[in-house]
Amino acid sequence: MDRVKNKSLLHKSSFINGTWVKGDGRTSFNVTNPANGAPLMSVENATEADVHLAIASAEKAFPSFRSLPAKSRAILLRKWYDLIIENIDDLALILSLEQGKPLAEARGEILYGASYVEWFSEEARRIYGDIIPAASSDKRILTLKQPIGVVAAITPWNFPSAMITRKVAPALAVGCTVIIKPSEETPLSALALAELAKQAGFPEGVLNVIVTKDAAMAGDIFCQSSVIRKLSFTGSTAVGKILMRKSADTVKKLSMELGGNAPFIVFDDADLDAAVKGAIASKYRNAGQTCVCANRIFVQEGVYDAFAEKLKIEVERLNVGSFDTKDVAIGPLINKAAIEKVTRIIADATGKGAKILLGGEPHALGHHFHQPTILTNVTRDMACFSEEIFGPVAPLYKFSSEEEVIKLANDTPYGLASYFYARDIGRIWRVSEALEYGMVGINEGIISSEAAPFGGVKESGNGREGSKYGTDDYLEIKYLCMGGLT
Repeated sequence: MDRVKNKSLLHKSSFINGTWVKGDGRTSFNVTNPANGAPLMSVENATEADVHLAIASAEKAFPSFRSLPAKSRAILLRKWYDLIIENIDDLALILSLEQGKPLAEARGEILYGASYVEWFSEEARRIYGDIIPAASSDKRILTLKQPIGVVAAITPWNFPSAMITRKVAPALAVGCTVIIKPSEETPLSALALAELAKQAGFPEGVLNVIVTKDAAMAGDIFCQSSVIRKLSFTGSTAVGKILMRKSADTVKKLSMELGGNAPFIVFDDADLDAAVKGAIASKYRNAGQTCVCANRIFVQEGVYDAFAEKLKIEVERLNVGSFDTKDVAIGPLINKAAIEKVTRIIADATGKGAKILLGGEPHALGHHFHQPTILTNVTRDMACFSEEIFGPVAPLYKFSSEEEVIKLANDTPYGLASYFYARDIGRIWRVSEALEYGMVGINEGIISSEAAPFGGVKESGNGREGSKYGTDDYLEIKYLCMGGLT
């Protein structure tokens, strides 16, 4: 961490009620660089008492923070945004060191995450109610939108900065107070953002960060607490279902951005060069460790061979290496378990008849690196059809008709992101409406934007993050009926 210039961004303990909570015999754990396993920092493990303290602090801060004029909250968020941009180089370096993605990609994540802070600093002043025509002349019907209360946000390691800002910025914009529980794999980015929020002037208790290896402990307390009125989670569907069950007794409002199994469809009328470019952007970004990355690539039989060959040529050009390697495109996977999963999925596919067009093995760099891989002759009975790969493996499936591929694409309990390439306008409308997904990329491989609603359907979750809809999950609608007016 010696390369980080602004040392004030480096912290090793939880941030609660405006202070860094440490000492008192707490245990600690190492945050490591996934490229080589080297320890970066030793971080103190939060206790149950710390989690309860964070909840109490957020509860105490809520009444005064919700009462702040919307313009005042907007100014605070804008200051936070400005500080993030001022420190972008250090924030990107911290992110790359603990998560592994290439430095240019990490910088892009910081900009992307900051865009949500900027967007919701502007939306803070646009939380409108309504006046509804009443049934009689002596009544008036009004609706108000009010902050739901204390919010808990549980965020993943694959986007350790952007997943925080995407949840926290709208919550703060409308007047909620928040407690963030980042992944134990990547807590340093969260603590750096907390430092900048403190410098921006957020009041004590408004933003808290709990760092712990005991995710189940923190999750249980969040779910059981009647103080926390909203829980936002990004992670696996299995864990999301557990959190939903455990939140039932306190009837919390939930936002769940869960697993994906994104289809990427290439029709025979597609621009193949554009489709290859989109497939690489969608599949290999963050070494394939994104919930919206292309998981199943369906190519119509008439262009299958041509697409596969074009894809192979371009993927061969992707450099694998540590985040600071020149022209690196693909970094390491996050840990040993990730490498083992990718290896198992490839072995399952080849054992059932798939062919390796490119890659297929752990990379010569060793540790958590894996070769970018392309599989052909892939069929629906292979694990890669039903499992989220979360690695740099592109399985190519062959299909004949539009009807067939829509059935294949929808044959999954997940419904987060989907993509297809085509030029026929009728086909574009038919396929867009038929795909059972919360997001559809049409002739585009990168679809995330602060101005668009991000979220899924079916077992990929509920709620939307970003856009004008992004504040809805942090608000309650109150109805006022005024009588006796004549």
